[in-house]
Amino acid sequence: MSAPFEERSGVVPCGTPWGQWYQTLEEVFIEVQVPPGTRAQDIRCDLQSRHVALAVGGREILKGKLFDSTIADEGTWTLESEYAADPWVQDQMQRKLTLERFQKENPGFDFSGAEISGNYTKGGPDFSNLEK
Repeated sequence: MSAPFEERSGVVPCGTPWGQWYQTLEEVFIEVQVPPGTRAQDIRCDLQSRHVALAVGGREILKGKLFDSTIADEGTWTLESEYAADPWVQDQMQRKLTLERFQKENPGFDFSGAEISGNYTKGGPDFSNLEK
């Protein structure tokens, strides 16, 4: 039986009192639990090249200096229901995670400009049981 994708890709979620965060080589993901009924207008998210701050309903959730600089213009935030994430966002994440898995499994190949189509749901097909 193959290990879960999170273990194969090296993604390790770090739990916090307000939610969790995790990162890949290229991105950092911060998931914050918000009270039911929270609207986008209730959230203040400030992403800068070396700082991040988040307040929900006027209450500061997190604020701090980042370890290294980021490209602030490429940062995004979304407010999602715990039951149904935006299908487009899910699709884009699945594509990215599948390419990241391929890169990790095939370190001699460059997947940086690759496009993926077909079966990439849940990280794409599992070839781990094939003979090498």
